[in-house]
Amino acid sequence: MPGPDFIAVVRSAMTRGSRAGLLTALGVSCGLALYATLSLLGLSVVLAQYQWLAWAVRIVGGAYLIYLGIRLLTAPARPVDLAEAGTAPPGRALVFGFVVTLTNPKAIVLFASVFATATTAQTPVWLMAVMAGLVFLSSLLWYTAVALFMSSPPVMRRVRDARHLIERAAGLCFVLIGGRIVAGARSL
Repeated sequence: MPGPDFIAVVRSAMTRGSRAGLLTALGVSCGLALYATLSLLGLSVVLAQYQWLAWAVRIVGGAYLIYLGIRLLTAPARPVDLAEAGTAPPGRALVFGFVVTLTNPKAIVLFASVFATATTAQTPVWLMAVMAGLVFLSSLLWYTAVALFMSSPPVMRRVRDARHLIERAAGLCFVLIGGRIVAGARSL
């Protein structure tokens, strides 16, 4: 099952056009770089020390994804208007990608566990900066490719009348992922 970051980029690109998809990709990449940086600075130690904080992050993140999914499931059906696809306010797509990533507790756990084992107190700051930069760059390249492909004219022509189905599918995925995260929080 694709993660919420992937779904966010695909949804933005297919329903709002390439500009929104690219800005969502940028927001996702900024969120992932933030988590990578926080993990390198000791987030894993904080989460291990304060288990209730890890639990709270999972509950809030999962609840937000469920909320977002319900909003998409209940949105009125509208076809994709290819002429208006690039006119969405740019800030909304950027913030959307960033917030989806910030509410994805899987990203926190991934970076906290990877960087906790990959770095020590002796790891130079410049190397940690390069590591965080590589996270940003690799995610930006990947999600940019996804956004450009999904918003390409051939793909957009095929889904022109299926916007409501895309929104519903994205909504269902967000609800399922959020529900899985909330259910998994009980085991912490």
